[in-house]
Amino acid sequence: MAGKASGLWHSRRLVRERQPLVCEPRPQPSPSLPAAHSYAAEDKQLVELIRRETAALNRNNVTRTAAYLDMYRAFPELHWAFLAHMVSRNGGWNMTDLKGEWLPRLLDSRLIEAIFRMLETCNGLIFKDAYPQLRLYAESRRSGRNLSSLLPEFGVSEFMPPFWDRFLTDGNPVPLTEALIVNEQNNIQLRVLDEPYYKRTVLDSAVFRSLPLLQTNQTVFPLWRGEASREARPLRLAGRVLESFADLRERIEFGIDLYGVLFGYPRVLRAAVSFARHVPHTGSRADYWPHRFATRANGKNGEFAEAEQAAGNSPWLSPSLSEAWPDRPLPETREQDWYRDSGALDYIQTVHPPRIVDLTHEHLLGQYKLQTAVLLARSFMNGARSRRTGLG
Repeated sequence: MAGKASGLWHSRRLVRERQPLVCEPRPQPSPSLPAAHSYAAEDKQLVELIRRETAALNRNNVTRTAAYLDMYRAFPELHWAFLAHMVSRNGGWNMTDLKGEWLPRLLDSRLIEAIFRMLETCNGLIFKDAYPQLRLYAESRRSGRNLSSLLPEFGVSEFMPPFWDRFLTDGNPVPLTEALIVNEQNNIQLRVLDEPYYKRTVLDSAVFRSLPLLQTNQTVFPLWRGEASREARPLRLAGRVLESFADLRERIEFGIDLYGVLFGYPRVLRAAVSFARHVPHTGSRADYWPHRFATRANGKNGEFAEAEQAAGNSPWLSPSLSEAWPDRPLPETREQDWYRDSGALDYIQTVHPPRIVDLTHEHLLGQYKLQTAVLLARSFMNGARSRRTGLG
């Protein structure tokens, strides 16, 4: 109750100052793009340059996350770039959780591998699609020319060009950000989550379906308090909880909610940007809570120090991405435009941010729920072993 009350009080402080995120009117994508384009030689060179740059930066979650932040710092009007940076940090933390303190004791190795493959493919495909769009905007600003006609060269959906055209005209980041959220979530739905392999091995598995019950599918934004904040006391966290990762509509609405939390409340934005500037992303949750997480296992040979963990005396393992997962190439996916009808435009509207945004207590509670699940599973297995041997 004290934790809930603290979360409500901090939420009230964070949302006291508001920034309207208005979206009127919304652009209308055209039914189709021209089948062929004639480009100048310099445009062809630019396309090749962006392709090489995108491939190099798409090496892993750490390189992608840094690239998003670099883009936002160069062009702060690109709200989506910073939202993507913070969500990509969470993607890295979710990946290393698979080799962290709790999940290896709840999931078998095949499911861990399948979940990582799904997360990495989703994150990599989003970057492959979105980063060229951001780079073309940067080049449009540099050259003074609208280069959105080059978007088809990168396989970008026909849904997106009208939003870039409008943004280059009026500078309103809200419809563009929402359009990018809609576009990228539809992209991974079509190319990853609808694939039979991921449906069978991950999304339909009993363990994955049970995770929402633990309320651990959280996206958190660490809020920087100053140079000494990490040592003086734990950083507070803003964010939201996603109930169903498999549901496209819920993911889109969740992404728009996260956008509202970040950019609808200036106090959240200032503290999150300060965190991003001060703390390089490694993939370890020790980036934001070094008092709770450690990049190296505690105890002899990394064994689970059950008594110390239960007493809260030992940090929980959260390795860096480089220690948890080696780089791997992205798998081939279907090349197909997801955009078929105007229903996707229903999401493009004025953003109404949630009022309860502090997630500090819920995040800690989620870790304790995972710990409890591990201890219960271990107790069940020990009991079953005792019954089999007649020693129970």
